[in-house]
Amino acid sequence: MSVHIEANKNDIANTVLMPGDPLRAKWISETFFEDAFCYNQIRGMLGYTGFYKGKRISVQGSGMGIPSSMIYFQELIKAYDVKTIIRVGTAGSYQKNVKIKDIVLAMAASTTSNINSSRFTNADFAPTADFELFVQALQYAKENNIPIKAGNVLSLDEFYEENPNSYKKWAEYGVLCAEMETAGLYTIAAKYNIKALSILTISDSLVTGEHASTEERESTLKEMIEIALHIS
Repeated sequence: MSVHIEANKNDIANTVLMPGDPLRAKWISETFFEDAFCYNQIRGMLGYTGFYKGKRISVQGSGMGIPSSMIYFQELIKAYDVKTIIRVGTAGSYQKNVKIKDIVLAMAASTTSNINSSRFTNADFAPTADFELFVQALQYAKENNIPIKAGNVLSLDEFYEENPNSYKKWAEYGVLCAEMETAGLYTIAAKYNIKALSILTISDSLVTGEHASTEERESTLKEMIEIALHIS
């Protein structure tokens, strides 16, 4: 069925949560799922399917960056007929008012990647979130008193940039934070007409130099995952 996923056709649910870290996929499965089983171990990129409040759902690690994650996005959609992908990941803040532990909904994704330069010659494609998922996430967060930031995020190709101040230009144009996969997800979701949303928790700040503690990451990750599970 797939080069990088060893699951059988019906092993994967229509909705897949996708962290970059495969061990976080394992943690999500063990923390939130009932009757879960592991359907993929190829390259250590763990994938699980189980039930959350009676609904069948999967979680799949994607690796770091657009090239790695787009392999899994493509194969999940084309080989396993996945209809909804929700990225759940961490990000670094570019704004003073986007603080450690804040949850960000990515309305759109700018990028330093050339992923779309061959698709749209001499033009820029603006990858955006699925509106229905976005509204559902906002509504759930509001009903459960979970503060949300929403706006443009930046999907980087390089984790360690040469210029430590390069983020300031993006911040000047209102970009909230940086991560490494959302632009790829929104692009491929648009191509294949599936639903996609990226939900991010702020783990560090380029503005203040702060980093979230292990305890802070765990508590905020749980809120982020709960939002994703309730809209899936």
